[in-house]
Amino acid sequence: MSEKTKKVIHGIRIRTVSYVMIFLSIMLYFVLLFVSHKVSKEYEVIVYATEEYIKCDEEAQELWEGSNYLTEQIQFYVMTGKSAYANAYFEEAYVTKRREFALTTLKQHKVHPHTRYFLEEALASSNKLMEREIYAIKLTALAQGTDLREFPAIVQNVVLNDEDKALTPDEMQEKARELIFSRDYHEAKLLIKNNINSFVDEVISNTYSDQQKSLSVLNSFFTLSKVSFSILFLLNLIPFAMVILLIIRPLQRYINSMRDEKKLEIMGSYEFKYLAQIYNDIHEMKASHEALLRQRAEHDALTGLINRGAFERIKQLFTANPIALALLIIDVDEFKFINDHYGHEVGDQILRKIARIIKESFRVKDYPARIGGDEFAVILVDVTVKDKDVIKRKVDNMNVMLQNRADGLPPVSLSVGGAFSQFGFIEELYVYADRALYVVKENGRCGCRFYED
Repeated sequence: MSEKTKKVIHGIRIRTVSYVMIFLSIMLYFVLLFVSHKVSKEYEVIVYATEEYIKCDEEAQELWEGSNYLTEQIQFYVMTGKSAYANAYFEEAYVTKRREFALTTLKQHKVHPHTRYFLEEALASSNKLMEREIYAIKLTALAQGTDLREFPAIVQNVVLNDEDKALTPDEMQEKARELIFSRDYHEAKLLIKNNINSFVDEVISNTYSDQQKSLSVLNSFFTLSKVSFSILFLLNLIPFAMVILLIIRPLQRYINSMRDEKKLEIMGSYEFKYLAQIYNDIHEMKASHEALLRQRAEHDALTGLINRGAFERIKQLFTANPIALALLIIDVDEFKFINDHYGHEVGDQILRKIARIIKESFRVKDYPARIGGDEFAVILVDVTVKDKDVIKRKVDNMNVMLQNRADGLPPVSLSVGGAFSQFGFIEELYVYADRALYVVKENGRCGCRFYED
């Protein structure tokens, strides 16, 4: 070829193309490293936010459990007069101090002061409630004739008002019970619970916001990674046949899996395996979130208690878990009369009131549910026949609270039938409880009977 011909030839030189491909490949390589690094960082942010939420929720529950433990011990002491319950009360309040330790531990986490305020308010309300409880302890001790020197100085230093000083021992005992089982006391407990719930709601909201921001960034990096791998495929189609096995085929499968909302298969190059693992973790988090939403769907819209479908699933769970438990079937007496004479709106208000009282009257680990129009049920775990008197007192107290017309609602009463089982939720348990309920209705309603009675 002559020199003249060489000068007129125009085109792309292979060497130049090779240099461009090498340069682009190197650039894409660094882009992918950057994406992997950023994905890792965003994943750590999501994990950290989730861990912080779990820790905050645990501390909130610890404060609530500590408050409930104090309530249980003071109620047991007032009802029985046994000093062991008072000792347990003061052990929790001044030695174990789960409530204070929960708040102290919480300060070690990155919680906004506005969010932490709700838990601080809950502790303050709980401490204020202790003044009433300690007053009740002194009344009970005086009523029982117990030597006050057996109690801490804070009890000895309590000064009774002139009216209470003049009370007889029986009247003092009754006054102590009124302090601990009154509506005011339950409203104070509800205020503590509401503050704790507000705290948890704030933490959930903040956690969800942080996770959404990280997920948005992750989606951007996923898009960037797809584009980068697509360009890399085009650049290496001929010289790098293995790219088809290590990049293209995994990419196609990943796209199909994402479209079908399935987990990604761990395959291909290191970067793909790493990204697939991150995606799978996020996929599992999403599944957990959806499970949480489904759990909320299992609650009755009117009362907030679990509905019949969820109650049936809990029954199945305890059928396969042979532990000691009890079933209560609760029926609202003459509820049709309420609906006919006051209207369904008042009836709904009464159902909400009953649901709230039922939920407050039993433990956090029990399962109250609305299983029909005016029919409720409660599964009490870790209880035996020896606890039936305590349960009856709770039912009696609920009926007393339902007679209170301070909220403008007409008084109602509950008929309750119960049955115990040492072997989980057996088939006959519902029949036994229903028979006991029938006996209550046949004997004037407004009461509680157990099958063993």
